[in-house]
Amino acid sequence: MDSNQTPNGLYTVRQAAEILGTTAEAIRSRLNRGTLERVDGEDGRVYVRLDPDHTHIDADHTTDHTVEGSLVFKLQADQIEFLRRELERKDHIIMGLTQRIPELEARGATEARESPVSHSDGTGKSSTPPEPQEPSQRRSWWRAFFGLE
Repeated sequence: MDSNQTPNGLYTVRQAAEILGTTAEAIRSRLNRGTLERVDGEDGRVYVRLDPDHTHIDADHTTDHTVEGSLVFKLQADQIEFLRRELERKDHIIMGLTQRIPELEARGATEARESPVSHSDGTGKSSTPPEPQEPSQRRSWWRAFFGLE
């Protein structure tokens, strides 16, 4: 048994904060939410019961305290794998969209040039259509949005 540990795996709020690498306020919040087990001591102090997965204390607190093979470890590994797959999926989506930007800009410029514009002066005659803008003069919407030009 660790010298800081009380009988039955109970720790003071401050000790639990040191073990979990957080603040005493965070431990109190977890106790209020019920995510950590609160035990009221006979001496009037509040103790925190920690699972054995959390109670391995290092002198420098630099290593992971999660025991490989524990439920916590398995849940974290599953969540990490899920997040990696999500990142890869989103990277593929972003890459596909960025590859289509020049195609969409070219299509938008072509449609802007080909769209019929008629200015009626009341006599039924249309005035001269405006000259199409040069592609270098036209700003793309995404460059304007991100302030790149």
